Amino acid sequence: MNRWLVGALGALAIVAALSPQSATAGCYCGAASYRCCPTAACEPAACYTTCRVERQQCQRTVYDYVQEPQPYTVSRTVYDTSYEDVQQTCYRNVVETAYREQQYQVARQVVETAEREEAYTVMRPVTETMYRECNYTVQKPVWEECTREVRRCVQRPVTETIERECRRTVVRNVSETINQERCYTTMQPVTTYKTVSRDCGRWTTEKVWHNSFCFPSCVRDECGNARMAMVPRGFYTCKPVWCPNIVCQQVPCTTYQPVVCKQIVPVTVCRQVPETIVTKVPVQVCRIVTEQVVDRVPYRTCKMVCEQVTQRIPYQVCKLVPEQCTRRVPIQTCRTVTEMKTCRTPYQVCRQEPFTVTKRVSRCVPREEQIQCTRMVTKCVPRVESYEVCKMVPQTVCPSGGCSTGDCATGGCASGNCGVPQIAPPAGVSPTPIPENGPRPEAAPLTRGFRFSRGAAT
Repeated sequence: MNRWLVGALGALAIVAALSPQSATAGCYCGAASYRCCPTAACEPAACYTTCRVERQQCQRTVYDYVQEPQPYTVSRTVYDTSYEDVQQTCYRNVVETAYREQQYQVARQVVETAEREEAYTVMRPVTETMYRECNYTVQKPVWEECTREVRRCVQRPVTETIERECRRTVVRNVSETINQERCYTTMQPVTTYKTVSRDCGRWTTEKVWHNSFCFPSCVRDECGNARMAMVPRGFYTCKPVWCPNIVCQQVPCTTYQPVVCKQIVPVTVCRQVPETIVTKVPVQVCRIVTEQVVDRVPYRTCKMVCEQVTQRIPYQVCKLVPEQCTRRVPIQTCRTVTEMKTCRTPYQVCRQEPFTVTKRVSRCVPREEQIQCTRMVTKCVPRVESYEVCKMVPQTVCPSGGCSTGDCATGGCASGNCGVPQIAPPAGVSPTPIPENGPRPEAAPLTRGFRFSRGAAT
């Protein structure tokens, strides 16, 4: 409410200062005056009450809320896994072997041996030694000493000096100029046109009516009599208004596009040409010469001489002579004998045997752990802020010429209204007229409930 009031009063003061009657309206802070009205209709006939604006600098405490970090400690539960050994009894099946005696009947073969005499004839070999003459030819070796010639080739090294051509290839640098085609990229400007919508509008001034306070004014009633009444007044302000005007224009736009260009450039090229150089180098050559050598080698010759030999060779002659012999031949007789036997038969017996197993069982063990956390705490920080308060102080203004009937101190103008009916002043305003240059009474402060309307101030 206070800001709106300050803005309205500021606009009122600007309009009043720019108007032709600014000299007169300046005394009333931009409000209308009687001097701008016709003399016969608007001449003030009595004292009236107007308001003036008083500005006052005040300070107030404003509280800002800021966030600041605050560390705090929180306890949280942490679960650790612990292991413990638990003894558990289990049972397992044990298979054992047991024996039981069992009788059964078997039939056994019994062999009996007897002897009998038997006569037989055998052929016994008789060996005799006899001799026969055998003639055979034998060869006897006879050795003779001889000599023969052996020819062999011997290779003898012979050294001689010869000249040998040594060829070596060297590289010689040859420079020549060639034309080489090179490509390079240049940026060439290309101009295109595009349609752009441009606002070519202008600023115009528009008058805006603002309602002001209710001021006492001279009005005529239905009977044509002039009387004083509170009439709402207002003022005009000029507000700039933008009038758009959209115009389409062709705007040139220059862009750079890459263009590939070719250029013939002379380039000096250095190439290497191989060249063969022949050099004669003396070299000692060792060659092998073959010579034939004759050696006389002694050797022995063996030749076989045949000779007739007679020899008596013994040999054995075997003849068979029959002979009578007697022998005892065993005879086996087989018979079946029945007998009872006892045997141990194994069988399997299953039994349960207890045993102890150790298992590791895990369990969760809770423990409290302190951790540091940070939270943002809202803090209220006071600060002093300056602001401006505008007050409307009422004051009473009397005409400078006096009443038309005579002295205002006596007669019908003793009350200062010169016989004109007065309107009751608003609450808190003194009805006593005070000269323009005289002392002013203390005005009641303007409450925050003061607001403006088109009718009257409430």
